[in-house]
Amino acid sequence: MTMPWTADLGDGTYRNPVLNADWSDPDVITVGDDHYLTASSFGRVPGLPLLHSRDLVNWSLIGHALDRLEPDADFAVPRHDCGVWAPSLRHHAGRFWIFWGDPDHGIQQINAEDIRGPWSAPHLVKAGKGLIDACPLWDEETGEAYLVHAWAKSRSGIKNRLTGHRMSPDGRELLDEGTTLVDADTIPGWFTLEGPKLYRHDGWFWIFAPAGGVETGWQGAFRSRTFEGPYEERVVLAQGDTDVNGPHQGGWVRTAAGEDWFLHFQSRGAYGRVVHLQPMRWEDGWPVIGDAGEPVLVHRSPEAPQQTVGAPASGDDFPGGRYGRQWQWTANPRPGWTVGHAGDGLRLSCVRTAYAHDLRALPNVLVQRLPAEEFTVETGITLDSTEPGAKAGLAVLGDAFSWIGLEAGPDGTARLVHRYAETVAEHERDAAHPRPAPGAGVRVRIEVTRGARCRFHADTGDGSGFQPSGQVFAATPWRWVGALLGLFATAPAGTGPSGTAGFTAFRTTGRPRRA
Repeated sequence: MTMPWTADLGDGTYRNPVLNADWSDPDVITVGDDHYLTASSFGRVPGLPLLHSRDLVNWSLIGHALDRLEPDADFAVPRHDCGVWAPSLRHHAGRFWIFWGDPDHGIQQINAEDIRGPWSAPHLVKAGKGLIDACPLWDEETGEAYLVHAWAKSRSGIKNRLTGHRMSPDGRELLDEGTTLVDADTIPGWFTLEGPKLYRHDGWFWIFAPAGGVETGWQGAFRSRTFEGPYEERVVLAQGDTDVNGPHQGGWVRTAAGEDWFLHFQSRGAYGRVVHLQPMRWEDGWPVIGDAGEPVLVHRSPEAPQQTVGAPASGDDFPGGRYGRQWQWTANPRPGWTVGHAGDGLRLSCVRTAYAHDLRALPNVLVQRLPAEEFTVETGITLDSTEPGAKAGLAVLGDAFSWIGLEAGPDGTARLVHRYAETVAEHERDAAHPRPAPGAGVRVRIEVTRGARCRFHADTGDGSGFQPSGQVFAATPWRWVGALLGLFATAPAGTGPSGTAGFTAFRTTGRPRRA
């Protein structure tokens, strides 16, 4: 019997997506029998998630490569669509390397001897606006190094173009002013060319790059005998007659068994960009991905060492008061947001802020991805503050948000509240009438069904059990980021102690995936 969220069907086959959550813009490498994956983390901290697998189907989150975003002051507040865009992960000269483009600052690089770190401090390889989707290549035959990147029109006025540089072998500087390797404005029907991955294979320079837009695009492959070009192109993966819209932007790996595979994303609205695994083969000198260039839904699993069936963790007991790797802050964290203690459960400080009316503006929200298409999340909340307006809750957070939890009323007594804000609203408002919460504690639950439709429930301990609250809330994504689950505690602006909030075991349970 398979676990409800996993891709491994237990009979030597798998189903897509293999990562059914928002692991946006994935890149993947193989080192021996191990596969490692990183993805965009945008403005969340820590950044650059690191995932591990032995079979490309079952994945676990083993850490993050970036402790804080720089410049620190720029990420002291949420910048949900900025930060780390489309990183590239490589292994060269006994070290792991990650390059990425920050669209507001330039191309940065970090490296480490061990995938689990410690990682070097970020090094700015190329400064500038609109430099995104960077990928390095070390030519093992010649010893030369290269870099390719795309452009964000919103910052640079340039798009649909890939630029290449020769790079120093230590990955720290570029050796020329750059050359346009591919100008897709000259290719009929091609637009929004971005996300390049650079490889050497069979005597060719290869650029795997998507085009056509996130929701509707396709995967292209370009090849040239020389780095500078000219490059010839071919569409190697497209939606075709399948239900997988915009299958593109990812990485090619060759396993220890000699098999070729391609991981890419599919944009699914509030769920973000989920990750699919496609078989790949070479025919007439070109890659053929999926089933004759169309995505597969179910396929034979890669030949690989046996691995435990699983998916990245989402539930958390908060052992010793610590939160798990799946959690990130919505900005660079500050001391005192969490309160240490010896027992289990998470304790957050009620951070004073003038923006408690809008969760989208708060840096001190602890968030994680929606873990599946259909699931239930449940946690217990206590509010240890009598300051009027202090509050704590469980949220679904995107361009619109909704949360349920506790708030100290005018007399300091805790009450159950359920609030929301539409995409265009600047202040939250009640989704249900506030009601008493005896003992300043409550259990809350969110049931998420297809379409990211969220039904909120609460149990105040009055003997009536879980009761539904408010109307069904349809989760919404950010511009490039899927909706998030969040925990938070705030208090009105002011001075002096503001109290704390406690969160008991965070439980996520899934429903079996439908066909």
